Amino acid sequence: MNIKYISTFWGYENQSAKEFLSNVISNGYDGVEINFPDNSEFIDEFTAEIKNIRATINANFIFIAQQVLSNKTESVKEYSIRITERLEFLAKLKPDFINSHTGKDYYDFSDNCKIIEITENISKKYEVPIVHEIHRGRFSFHLKTLHQYLELFPRLSLVADFSHFCVVSESNLADQKELLTKIYPKIKHLHARIGFEQSPQVNNPFAPEWQSYLENYLNWWKEIIEYHTKRNCNQITITPEFGPFPYMPEEPFTKKPLSNQWETNLQMKKYLQQNL
Repeated sequence: MNIKYISTFWGYENQSAKEFLSNVISNGYDGVEINFPDNSEFIDEFTAEIKNIRATINANFIFIAQQVLSNKTESVKEYSIRITERLEFLAKLKPDFINSHTGKDYYDFSDNCKIIEITENISKKYEVPIVHEIHRGRFSFHLKTLHQYLELFPRLSLVADFSHFCVVSESNLADQKELLTKIYPKIKHLHARIGFEQSPQVNNPFAPEWQSYLENYLNWWKEIIEYHTKRNCNQITITPEFGPFPYMPEEPFTKKPLSNQWETNLQMKKYLQQNL
């Protein structure tokens, strides 16, 4: 299995596209995953830099676009219009695939199904794969109910961010192993972040108090990779995705982050390169 390590843009929004991508390349990442800011100059610079990287440094540099809409009170119809516009905009940028935060946890099953149908139609129209992230607040927020969507949409693909399942169920999923392994065939991309029963992100995954959690997540990722390796899949992408506040815990009063986000993600990349 060829494992490609992707850098998240989340947390580095203060950097220019050129500066960020330069840091990504110099630290040995194979690609980038980005939720674009509302800044046309940034997007133009980003796409130009991607083209330059592929022409001069790495022809196979991976570009994953994220679709993450801001939260607002809206009808299903209004939301459907917003997600259609955003996905079409991203698809025209021709990413390798789109990671979509799709639907809402409080929408009816039938309404979320209509939204998934929209994403499938856009994917087909623009010939860009759309992969749906497991995430709180989306249609994919809960392990058991997710299976209902997978039964109805057999081609649906997922981004595995199991920290959200842990928070929603307030467990380490030890009692849901069978349900979890059943979604392995749908996993196309991994988010390598360690969460626990009360939060999607520990303060530092390499602190000794989190050792059992680190091992648990590593075992899940190994199982997913083993599953796809046996079925002749030759590549999988992984984004070490420890984020800034509010995912990153801070000291009270000083608001100092308890860990360095960039260094934690680099350390996670190195850890996975040694252990996967």
